[in-house]
Amino acid sequence: MAEPTVSISISPDSIALMQAAVRHILALHDESIAARGVFHIALSGGNTPNAMFRRMAGRGYVVRFNWSRTHLWWSDERYLPPDSPDCNYNMAYEALIGSITIPDANVHRVPVSLPADQTAAQYEADIIRLVGPANNPAMPAFDCVMLGMGGDGHTASLFPGTLAHIPADRLVVAHYVEKVAMQRITFTPRLINAARHVAFLVSGSGKRNILQRVLHGPHDPDTLPSQIVAPVNGELTWLLDRDAAGPAA
Repeated sequence: MAEPTVSISISPDSIALMQAAVRHILALHDESIAARGVFHIALSGGNTPNAMFRRMAGRGYVVRFNWSRTHLWWSDERYLPPDSPDCNYNMAYEALIGSITIPDANVHRVPVSLPADQTAAQYEADIIRLVGPANNPAMPAFDCVMLGMGGDGHTASLFPGTLAHIPADRLVVAHYVEKVAMQRITFTPRLINAARHVAFLVSGSGKRNILQRVLHGPHDPDTLPSQIVAPVNGELTWLLDRDAAGPAA
C-alpha cells in the first residue's frame, strides 16, 4: 500500500488559518465538481470550525460555491436532538447552513431520532447509496473529510482507548465514550481513510504539544487516534496556525 500524500500548511494566526481552510475547501469543491459533477464534504464538529463556516457563508466566498451540487455530511455527531446547542449539526446550521441557499436534500444530518445503533446503520446506508462511486458502491470515497483534533489526540469521535472496539468492516458506528459520558456517532477509520482528501484543522497553543506527538512521536493510534488517519488513495493536509505548529515548525 502506497504512503499517503501528506502536506502541512501553517498560517500566521487563527484568522489567516480560517481563510486558508476555506480556500482549501473551495479548491477541492471546484476540482470535484469539474471531475464528477458533485462535491461531498464531511464537516467536523467542535468550536474550531465555526469561524471557518462563517467565512464560507460570507460575501467573499458564498457565491463561489455551487451549493446545488454540494452535499454536507458530518464525520461525527453527538447523540443529541438537532436543535441542541451542543449538536454538531446545529452549530453548523447557526454558522453556515442557515445563511446559504442549499437544497434540503443536500444536507445530510445524522438521523438521531432513531436508536443509536440504527442511527449509525442508517447513516452508513445513506453514505453508501449517495457517496459511493459507481465502480465500488460498498466503499464510498468522500471528496473531503474535515477533521479536528482534541487535546487528547482524538479525532471525529475516535477517542483514546476506543479503536479496538470499532468493527473493522463498518463505515459508521455508534459507541458510548466514557471520557465525555455520551453516546457518539462517528465515521470509522475505514471510511475516513477512503476519502480523496482529508484535512485536519488545528488552532491554538493548547494543541501544540499533542500535535507534535501526533506528527512526530511514536506511532500509537490507540493512545493518539489522530495517527490512524492515513488515506489509502488520497491526500492528507494539516491546516495549522502558528500557535498550534509552534515557532520551530
